[in-house]
Amino acid sequence: MNAITYKGRPVTDEEIQALADEAEAGIDLSKLKRRPGRPIAGNSVADVFPVRLDAELRSALELRAQSDHTSASDIVRTALRTFLDVA
Repeated sequence: MNAITYKGRPVTDEEIQALADEAEAGIDLSKLKRRPGRPIAGNSVADVFPVRLDAELRSALELRAQSDHTSASDIVRTALRTFLDVA
């Protein structure tokens, strides 16, 4: 087999077999490190809602986010809550 890692290093048949043996033996979930996910936006998990913006509006959004030291998404959420009078 001619497998390679994402960095381009060749993977040996022995490494592949060791990984297969480990997978077949099962994973000890207590040994897995918990990684943080995206923070909850609002009271629950948020839905993704794509919006098309023209170049001028997108530029203004990015500039405001940079000046407020936050993300464009946070600016949009704050603007929508203010406009729609939602807490």
